[in-house]
Amino acid sequence: MNLKKYIAHLFILSIVVACTTPKDDVTLVQNKEELQTAINSAKPGTTIALANGIWKDTEILFHAEGSEENPITLTVEEMGKVSLEGQSYLRIAGKHLVVKGLVFKNGYTPTNEVISFKKDKKTLANNVRLTECVIDNFSNPERHEPDTWVAIYGKNNRIDHNHLVGKKNRGVTMTVRLNTVESQQNNHKIDHNYFGPRQNLGSNGGETLRIGTSHYSRTNSNTLVENNYFDRCNGEHEIISNKSCQNTYKDNVFYECSGTLTMRHGNETLVAGNVFIGNDKPSTGGIRVINGQQTVVNNYGIGLKGYRFRGAFVIMNGIYNSPINRYDQAKDAVVKNNTFINCDHIQLCAGADAERSAPPINSVMENNIFYSEKKKNIFTVYDDIKGITFKNNLLSENSTSIVKDGFFNKKLTFKESSNGLLIPENIKEGIGAVLPENIVTKEETGVSWYDKKSKTALLNSGNKIQVDAGVNTLFDAVVNSNPGDIIELTSDKPYTLSKTLSIKHALSFVGTSKEKAKVFFEKKSLFEIQNGGSLSLSNIKFDGEECPDRTGNSVVATSKYSMNKNYKLFVNNCEFKNLDVNHSFDVIRVYKNTFADTISIKNSKFNTVSGHVLALDKETDDIGIYNAEYVIMKNNSFSNIGGAALRLHRGGKDESTFGPFLEMEHNVLDNVGFNKRNKYNAAVSLYGVQVIGVQNNIFNNTKGMNMHLVVGEPIVNITNNNFYKSNEVNVTGDQKYNLSNNFSQNPTFTETYALPELSSLKGKATDGKDLGLIFNK
Repeated sequence: MNLKKYIAHLFILSIVVACTTPKDDVTLVQNKEELQTAINSAKPGTTIALANGIWKDTEILFHAEGSEENPITLTVEEMGKVSLEGQSYLRIAGKHLVVKGLVFKNGYTPTNEVISFKKDKKTLANNVRLTECVIDNFSNPERHEPDTWVAIYGKNNRIDHNHLVGKKNRGVTMTVRLNTVESQQNNHKIDHNYFGPRQNLGSNGGETLRIGTSHYSRTNSNTLVENNYFDRCNGEHEIISNKSCQNTYKDNVFYECSGTLTMRHGNETLVAGNVFIGNDKPSTGGIRVINGQQTVVNNYGIGLKGYRFRGAFVIMNGIYNSPINRYDQAKDAVVKNNTFINCDHIQLCAGADAERSAPPINSVMENNIFYSEKKKNIFTVYDDIKGITFKNNLLSENSTSIVKDGFFNKKLTFKESSNGLLIPENIKEGIGAVLPENIVTKEETGVSWYDKKSKTALLNSGNKIQVDAGVNTLFDAVVNSNPGDIIELTSDKPYTLSKTLSIKHALSFVGTSKEKAKVFFEKKSLFEIQNGGSLSLSNIKFDGEECPDRTGNSVVATSKYSMNKNYKLFVNNCEFKNLDVNHSFDVIRVYKNTFADTISIKNSKFNTVSGHVLALDKETDDIGIYNAEYVIMKNNSFSNIGGAALRLHRGGKDESTFGPFLEMEHNVLDNVGFNKRNKYNAAVSLYGVQVIGVQNNIFNNTKGMNMHLVVGEPIVNITNNNFYKSNEVNVTGDQKYNLSNNFSQNPTFTETYALPELSSLKGKATDGKDLGLIFNK
């Protein structure tokens, strides 16, 4: 054989050997028993792959010892084709391990943690990487039963490119724990994760990321959080809750998140290069500073509308000699080169009260841009700010400075960056934030093989289904409906139901005949909103004439069981009458552990109701939990209502939530609240509501309003209402409120006068005097 042929032969042989020799020791396992055997025998360099399919009720303990050069890997046969469902969870312990490609869905953990970086208190995970894993809607069905999705213990762990979306029960999405020395000064890195939408929990315990706890808040964690995407994380005030020292948050994006990156506890935090995009959504916020030696530099916020603790930028008052679980005084804060464009609220000394009486000291705000094209006063100062030095901060031409020196006004021009942000053009170097060319995008975070689009159908997004009058024709339509469908009541003849309509997804009911469609029902409730359901009603007349004589009747009810999915209820141009077969017939009845994002009632009439129209009062533990976020009542008439037109309750003094928010305008209440079983003794009863707007309403021969105002500096405006032959407004609590321009006429004679038609009030911004004239001869 000549030399050329010999070399060619060796080359071909080397290719064959390379192609037939495995690079890694890969073990494909088919079931839980094979998996555990493979883990127990794993050596450095081993890869264990779960076979494609559904792994139901799978409890995994991945306890092994790899090496830095040859970690042990737990992964899947094919990305996106393996899911852990039912009551499944993962515990990781040991060192130099990699977990990749696991998907948790269609179930919930039976333990406290879905993925836990420990076997037990003494056996932790170190030098472990969790990457490209998914936890999707893996939520306990009990709304207020807490658990954590990812709990990080040990040291030197990396959590990257994971997809976490749809947590619906109480408990933080991801947390770093410092409860032993072995988990402190941990040098964890949390990067390029997609934190997807999290609904409003309606109570404390809805954080997306928390590092530390109050008990260990003065301990160093040394965790780096960078290049993550927080997408509509709306669980509670604190999107991120920093509760330890020496952590860094840099180059993250917060998109339409209701809440703030909050330095709740701990010192020496660095917050740098983060982007907060509000798109003018309510309650969207930026950064909240508490405690000592916090550094906030080079951050950018736009279109943030949150106020008080949810402002675009907030420095809080603290407590002198604060206990570890309260508010340390803000000291030595450095706030430089940040940019806030068209944000509504910059809050200084927020939370100032008798307890939180320690204003910020030894702090500086320098070279920042606070620019609002529409709002003149974007700063709110609650206490003494002499402990903050202001230098060279830019305001828009129309804005007012809060101190003599330290601010200057300038009109800016903007260019739009490739990622849609407004970047000032005509400013001197060294003022405002300088953002990197490539801000992390949604697509660059999480995993590429799992869809980030919402899977929930919205109201009125489906097909139209026309239904004729008859017995249970609506029931059949509901059974055969799909999410988002619109059920049209096409006849002016009666629709009768002998069965309850179970609303399991978003459905709309619309009367399309010239006269309102008439609906009678023979069950305790006509509609029952189940977990995952939402309901819209329009142009329909509901009559209780055929209802059974049972206490607790209602037209609409929620499930009696815990609902971990928020619902919506819209009522427009409907009529409700003859709801009086017994003494406690409600229009809308809700139950404990249910939560509505929005309940809106507009342009509707309620006549002869023995119970309440809307009583949102089932969360009575007084720990900050409540039943609905936004309650809207506009252009309605309430006549002969035995109970309350509205009861809205949020008890306790917890400050982690946003609402409830109430808009009550242009309604007429006539003979409301006189049923002896009306325990509220009021036509409208509000307890702990955070934002109250009650304007341009008529109360005729009616019980009045009761309000109890507690923590949170509620915004309360009771204006331009007429209380004719009615009780007026009784206010208790220690919060400020605006009660002005209301009209009261309580003559001694007993004559009554007919109320005007509701149509005469619609859309009119009448003041108190005009409303009062309606009742004068």
